[in-house]
Amino acid sequence: MSKIHVSAVVNGDPVDFLADPRESLLDCLRDQLGLTGSKEGCGTGDCGACSVTVDGVLVCSCLVLGVEAEGKAIGTVEGISQGSTLHPLQRKFIEHAALQCGFCTPGILVAAKALLDQNASPTETEVRYWLAGNLCRCTGYDKIVRAVMDAASEMREAV
Repeated sequence: MSKIHVSAVVNGDPVDFLADPRESLLDCLRDQLGLTGSKEGCGTGDCGACSVTVDGVLVCSCLVLGVEAEGKAIGTVEGISQGSTLHPLQRKFIEHAALQCGFCTPGILVAAKALLDQNASPTETEVRYWLAGNLCRCTGYDKIVRAVMDAASEMREAV
């Protein structure tokens, strides 16, 4: 099967890549573009380790075909920081020790950023509900939720 040329914007930068029509967006990001932050945990959309945004909508990149990225804006964990300046979510994850093995962290960061982009003042319940699609086997989630809430507070104060 021949590959299809795809043009998209990834983390603000225009990119072009060739995708097999059966290849997932996750595989294209990792193998074609070298963006290895998104992880494949399950391959069925159940764990959230591969979370990215497509035109601002949170998706599991293992469930999206790479060819579907044509003309879209894709956001990955690599695009969260501004150069060497960490995003408040990244800093708060460090401050609150909201990660252990780190495998799920990129997907959780992308999901949390998508939440805060839509809702600058989420309740704890809203954070927990929003992140329910991101599984973590190590932390127990409390530190993650505290980090997201603290980042949201800091981001509101900065405006």
